[in-house]
Amino acid sequence: MPNIRKSLLQLIFSGSFMKRWNDKLRPMELVEIDKQAHKMIAAWILFTLNSEHLDQREKVQLGSDIVEGGIFEYLFRMVITDIKPPVFYRIKENPEHYRKLTEWVLKQLRPRLMPLGQEFWERLKAYHLNPDETSLSNRILAASHMYASYSEFKLLKHLNQPDEELVGIEDSFRSRLESYSDLIGTQELLNSESTPLGRFADLCGRLRFQTRWSQTPRIPETSVMGHVYLVGTFAWFFSLEIGACPARRQNNFFAGLFHDLPELLTRDIISPVKKADPTIGDLIKEYEDQELETRIMRPLIDNGYENLASRLGYFLGAETGSEFQSAAIIDGVAKKVTTEELDSRYNDDSFDPRDGELLKLCDHLSAFLEAYNSLQNGITSAHLHQAYWRISQRYMENPVVAGIHVGPLLADFD
Repeated sequence: MPNIRKSLLQLIFSGSFMKRWNDKLRPMELVEIDKQAHKMIAAWILFTLNSEHLDQREKVQLGSDIVEGGIFEYLFRMVITDIKPPVFYRIKENPEHYRKLTEWVLKQLRPRLMPLGQEFWERLKAYHLNPDETSLSNRILAASHMYASYSEFKLLKHLNQPDEELVGIEDSFRSRLESYSDLIGTQELLNSESTPLGRFADLCGRLRFQTRWSQTPRIPETSVMGHVYLVGTFAWFFSLEIGACPARRQNNFFAGLFHDLPELLTRDIISPVKKADPTIGDLIKEYEDQELETRIMRPLIDNGYENLASRLGYFLGAETGSEFQSAAIIDGVAKKVTTEELDSRYNDDSFDPRDGELLKLCDHLSAFLEAYNSLQNGITSAHLHQAYWRISQRYMENPVVAGIHVGPLLADFD
């Protein structure tokens, strides 16, 4: 059984430090974890659109392959992210050179990933040493990677004129994305400014502009975009630890990835403000729901993407009241269930289950890591110390949540 430890959480968080495009003038810091979040949002869009013809078993398998493959690729990037893409692609064209690079990367990752068990390690090794680049899951991930990187390029292109590299870089992005044009939705992502689907994907990417803890100095400064990737990835690994079924694992990942989508419309309102008075929290929730319907759900539905809107609604708890409320599809309807019921009765792909309590735990752990790393990097403030202490105390007093032994995990950080 996988065992989640501090070293894994810190490895996942380390993408918050890794700067991208650091040989170009940038309008803001572009970091690896934000790009990975945008990539996986695009991957979810392409997965949903390209799996409508599949039966349930095939769809669940495809979703699992996409999520796990995306995480495998992120872990790989944690080691080789400083290699410029043209150099990396040159290495990849030579099988012998690429294998040597991959073996070296795996050697760096092994100490931190072995607590996840031999089965996980063997899957990760096989994914990188024997990649199947023709599979639907790998092609969706590759197209999503190109879209997310191209989106970053558009942010900095006009700041770097004249630069003789720019034309070649843009041509490469467009031609590589064009090579996946048989995937439903790829053309819309390629021409994102002029298509409803592309505008939705671009809108999601704007979560990178929203800084968390905006009144508190921190190192690193993290965005809402990076935060949702942490929550989704933590949820995936904890789902493995508790033996969640494949549909539940991927639902937990995507629910984490989208759980702060309403903050596109209201900004990152800190918890003390939401909890200052019950009516304030209710007003904010009502406004978020209205804006979500007007600016995201309705445009998707009106342009033929009802399935995307429906799945988003399920991840956000539209029918159950909250993204932090566990749910399952029972007799064709999304219904509230407890974590205990998920484990005992609904932990099966046929119920399309997703966790709420586990997702809230991952949300707290992400905030805990943000506070912990800033304190470790020499930044001190009352807000950081309070958050670190409050989250630690919460789970020391209630050390087992959703089947996860949180107390011993947090003790690793003392």
